[in-house]
Parts: sequence; C-alpha cells; structure tokens
Amino acid sequence: MRKDITIAAEPRSSRGKNEARRLRVTGSVPSVVYGVTDQSVAVAVNPKDLVKILKSKSGHNTIFNLDINGVENTPVMIVDWQLDPIKDSMLHADLLRIDLAKRIRVLVPVHTHGDPKGVKIQGGLHEIITREIEIECLPDDIPEEFIVDVTELLIGASVRASDIPLTGSVELLSPGDAVISHVVSLKAEAAKDEAAKAEPEVIKKGKKEEAAAPAADAKKKK
Repeated sequence: MRKDITIAAEPRSSRGKNEARRLRVTGSVPSVVYGVTDQSVAVAVNPKDLVKILKSKSGHNTIFNLDINGVENTPVMIVDWQLDPIKDSMLHADLLRIDLAKRIRVLVPVHTHGDPKGVKIQGGLHEIITREIEIECLPDDIPEEFIVDVTELLIGASVRASDIPLTGSVELLSPGDAVISHVVSLKAEAAKDEAAKAEPEVIKKGKKEEAAAPAADAKKKK
C-alpha cells in the first residue's frame, strides 16, 4: 500500500565493512536502492525511519518515497533487511524502486473475525492454517490485510483462499483450495493426536522385527 511518507537518504561513494561501521556510529545504516532502471545507488538512511515502516500495519508492503539528496526521489519498498541478533537494531536494508504502473507480487496477511458456530454451539475447535496469501496487483491496490468472517463455520467447514473477496486489480496467486481456517471436532482432533503419539511405537516395532529377521536366517543356515 502506498503511503504519503518521504524518507531522506544520502548517497555514499564508498562501501565495505569499515564504511558500514562508520555509518552505524553516526546513526545511519547502509542501504542499496535498485530496480526499474539498471542503476543501483548506495545510500545511507536513518534506521529508525525504516523500522517504523516495518512495524506499521502495512509493514514491508508499504510503498513510500525515498528522497536521495541530489540524485532522485522515487517510490520504494523495503524488500530485505538485516538485524543485529543481540541488539535487534537494523544493520542493512535493500530498497526496491517501484513502477506504479506495473503489477507486483506480494504476500498479504489474513486475519479471521468472529466466533465460529462450530465452536460456540457444537463444541468444536477453530484452527487457523494459513496466515498470509500471495497476490498480484498494481502497487496502489496492495491491501494492508484480508479479514475473513468465520462466524458461520460449523464443524467440518472451512474458509479457503478462493473465498476471500478481491477488489480492483488484485488477483490470487496462492492455490485457491488453500485452507485459511476450519473447525474440527475435538474427538477427531484427540484421535489424530493419539495416532501421532502411537506412530513412533509402530516404527520402533518394525525396526526390531527387521533386525530380528537376519538373526533368524542365520540360525536356519547353521
């Protein structure tokens, strides 16, 4: 989704670990801008601005303007980033230029709304299977999220990706039969858990029988 946000960036002429460390000391992080044209530009940006975008509702699907001092002002998306494993601070980011007239592929989160009747009335269990779907659309049509109403779901019923209403230029790329969520019987779920617990025992038993077979054959030969 496109936002009316502009982030300033400074072009940088040198690269490498030493340059990256120097930038981080000054409160900036190294980034690279690429796409649309053949020209990639190394820049320095304020990591707080990028983290704020990533933590927004539209997250990494946010399209914002990057104003590179003296070079260009272009719409971009954050397509990759590296975080410090200890401090959780941003170390690097890749920014992709966006052609607003061309379709792009993105992953969009899916959330459920409501209490299924299969849970409230029938005592079933509501399971969420898929939390995001892949779509293709024009940049300005990227939704922040999809919300599906699961109120009418009974035991054995499900919501699939193809059930999600799409608007504008949005097209579904994920398999249409991909289950978003369903309601299952607690008895069926308990039986499935028991079967899963018993399966390792069956495997162990089979291995013992396989191991005993060669020993029996050896006795016969004697």
